[in-house]
Parts: sequence; structure tokens; C-alpha cells
Amino acid sequence: MSKENRTEIGDLGEFGLIEKIAALVVPTQASTIKGIGDDAAVFRATDEKYTLLSTDMLLEGIHFDLSYMPLQHLGYKAVAVNVSDIAAMNGIPRQLTVNLGLSNRFSVEAVEALYKGIAAAADAFDVDVVGGDTTASPSGLVISVTVFGETTPDQVVYRSGANENDIVCVTGDLGAAYMGLQVLEREKQVYMTQPDMQPDLEKYNYIVGRQLRPNARMDIVHELAEKGLRPTSMIDVSDGLASDLFHLCKASGLGVSVYEDKLPIDAQTYETAAEFGIDPNTCAINGGEDYELLFTISQDDFEKIKNHADIHTIGYMHAPEKGRVLVTRNQAVVELKAQGWKHF
Repeated sequence: MSKENRTEIGDLGEFGLIEKIAALVVPTQASTIKGIGDDAAVFRATDEKYTLLSTDMLLEGIHFDLSYMPLQHLGYKAVAVNVSDIAAMNGIPRQLTVNLGLSNRFSVEAVEALYKGIAAAADAFDVDVVGGDTTASPSGLVISVTVFGETTPDQVVYRSGANENDIVCVTGDLGAAYMGLQVLEREKQVYMTQPDMQPDLEKYNYIVGRQLRPNARMDIVHELAEKGLRPTSMIDVSDGLASDLFHLCKASGLGVSVYEDKLPIDAQTYETAAEFGIDPNTCAINGGEDYELLFTISQDDFEKIKNHADIHTIGYMHAPEKGRVLVTRNQAVVELKAQGWKHF
């Protein structure tokens, strides 16, 4: 291929690449309800049941650093981030497979530690580990998890279902995982220059935990079902609030307004951001890896969640020509920019 015909993947970006791939692999099976373009693929199992399928790959040196990521936590995280995709479809996880690429650095005991974390997550999210594959890796650890789930045709939630005036909600708090990563990276640099220094992580326990051992919000999926509330659209916050909001906007053909003073930020995140000289709101908007649920609901459903301590209303969807904007604390309206995780 000549250089004139070559397009760098970095020029296109992850989502541009996905669109290129999707155009080449158009589904033809009648049982395929949703292919590429959402948090999980959707297949018709029966007239009353849909099967959900999602997969994620974690590569050493790209997604995790074993100098501060314990193998047991890594196993747990590998499962949680996949279960989170099933939660984002308003589904229930049932089975998963695990594929490992192992270099000769890894012992049997190391693999056992990794699987203890996988087993702990499988127990926490009530999902069965049913198989996988193991192979040699020329360098570093590779983990690929595929999770199967289920939902029903009347309960499945896509990114594309939002309507004008729908309320934007997010669970938990934002920016903690990003600040936890900053702390871990700082302590790693200190250790590299002063190996006798012990890492000082005690006062950062919450945010470090959010980075090392995230939680998939299946609790919220169950609670919404108990309230008889089906979100109109949903996604999990993996690449950052702004990036994932943009996915909902694009899929639903809408714009959005988000209110800065409504962003849920934990006190430890706020204090640590100030310590690092980082705007806490930037962490919340662009941080990523929080794995909270970001969803929209109709105005009629507001009463069902208004008193929920862990569901926060942060804005609303509107006509696309109004743009994607952030309303600051002083009521200035500025363009919302997505500067979250870039894979290429």
C-alpha cells in the first residue's frame, strides 16, 4: 500500500475506526437485533428473551500497570468492566469466558491470584465463568473477557432512545478513578527514584480503590426495575462523562445541556484534584473509568428517582441545533468538550 493511500488509525480515532468496521460487516441474520454501536450486541433468543454479548480486552502497559495493580484486583476489574456493559443495556449478566495471553514472567501462582479476583467478581455479580482460552504472549499480560447476559424486548435499553426534554442522570460520583490513577502514577515515580520510600496511599483509599477495583452498577439496574422505571437511553461511563454523553447524543440525534453545579464529585476526589492543581470538574467531565451508569429518563419518571441518594440529575436532552453545552456555576453557556481516554 502506498503512503498516499494510507490512513493512520490515530487520525481516525477509535470511534471512526469502529464506524469503518461496522460498514464492512453489516448483520444479515434475522436473530441479530443490534450489532456494532452499543454497549453490547443483542440477539433474539426467543420471542420473550434477548441475549446480550459484550467483550473487552485489557493489555499490560496500555490499560494497566502491574507495578501498582495487584493481580487479584486486575481479575476483578476485568470482569466488572464487562458486566458494566451488560448493565448499560438494562440487562442481567449470566456467563462469561476469559482469554489470557501469558508471557514466561507469569507463574502458576500469579494466574491463580488473577483468577481469585475473577472468581470474586463472578460471585459478586452472580455470573458463571464457563470457559476461555490461554496462550503464550511475547510480552506482557493480555486479558480478554466476553460476557453473556439477558434481557427482554420491552426492557432492553439502547443509546439511541433519548427524547427531547429527557432528564440526564448519572449514578455515584465522577472523576474518582482518574484521580486515583494520578495518585498511583505519582507514587510509582517516587518509588522509581527512591525505592526505600513506602507509598502513602492511606488518605487516598477511596479514589485508589475506584481505579483498581471498580464496581459495575448492577444494583441500580435492579432498583430501577423495582421502581418500574426503564431508562430511555443508557451507557456506562468508561471514556469520560463528556465522551459518553456524546455517544448518547449522536445515537439519539439530540443535543444536551449539563449543569456544572450538578456534577457529583466525592470530597476525596475534590481535595486530591486541588492538591494536584487539577480542576475537579475537568476530572468529572473527562476522567473516565468510573463505570457509573449514565442514562436518560422521561420527565414523567422523575418522581421515581428524585429522592434516590445515588442517582443524580445533571442536565437534559434538547434539540440538536442547541448543541452540547455545559452551563457553568455563573450561568455561562460553553461548549462541552470531550477530552477523555483516546485508544489510538
